[in-house]
Amino acid sequence: MSTRTAPISEPTPWESQVHRARLRGEASRMWRLLGKCLAVSALLLFTLFPVYFMVVSAFSDSATSGTGALLPTNPSLDNFVHVLIEGNFTTYLVNSLSVAAITVAGACVLALLASVAVARFRFKFRTSVLVMILIVQMVPLEALVIPLFLQVRDLQLLNTLLGLGIVYVALSLPLAVWMMRGFVAAVPVEVEEAAYIDGASWPVMFWKVLFPLVAPGLVATAIFSFIVAWNEFVLALTFMQQSDKYTVAVGLRQFFGQYANEWGHVMAASTIITIPVMVFFVLVQRYLAAGLVQGAVKG
Repeated sequence: MSTRTAPISEPTPWESQVHRARLRGEASRMWRLLGKCLAVSALLLFTLFPVYFMVVSAFSDSATSGTGALLPTNPSLDNFVHVLIEGNFTTYLVNSLSVAAITVAGACVLALLASVAVARFRFKFRTSVLVMILIVQMVPLEALVIPLFLQVRDLQLLNTLLGLGIVYVALSLPLAVWMMRGFVAAVPVEVEEAAYIDGASWPVMFWKVLFPLVAPGLVATAIFSFIVAWNEFVLALTFMQQSDKYTVAVGLRQFFGQYANEWGHVMAASTIITIPVMVFFVLVQRYLAAGLVQGAVKG
């Protein structure tokens, strides 16, 4: 018994054209994906190479640090030991953490209350207050050094961590208030009215309804305030007259000499300075997304 095989039909011209178009589309998508990957890789290389060079120089031998080596030469922890012990950098870290804690706490509380006031309440000169807050942010920091120095001196807070923290709170507030105002204004008024209808008082509504919804803005404000307090140099150098009150930004200056710089120590100190910022961001970044889905759900 013989079997017949069905003849294989040749594709029609239209099917061949569709197949070629599909292949061209897939090739085009692959090239676009490859281009995006190369662009992202180039951007990451440009952005992260200084960090890589800093870390490599920090772990390299002090005698060969700063010579442009792309790989660690004689890897050791001597630079970190020198910075933390002989460079007294542990004291500077404690000072900076204290000032940053004062700045973050003060800026977040004041910015939250001020943003609720300007976003929810109607009062005279409300627009003028917002404009004045924005104008303060435009003033160069160098123009504020002398007035702030005189105010801190008159308050007898010169050469104190509390005085420096209060100054940083004042510097952080303008932008913090504007950021928080946007988050508060984005919360519908109907959510607050629903809480009032359910019998909640204003403090209860504020803590259990409004606060969770604006938590992402509060986290962004905390990150911004922490970075301002951690990296600021001019005011810390001006207000602190004793070396044991220096912050990390001012303490880093001791490794720069008149005729030569200790690059290994500079890079080690810079590496140490970046760690608290990264840790703080990792600890609070999850609340950026968590706050978006809390507060408006009853239960």
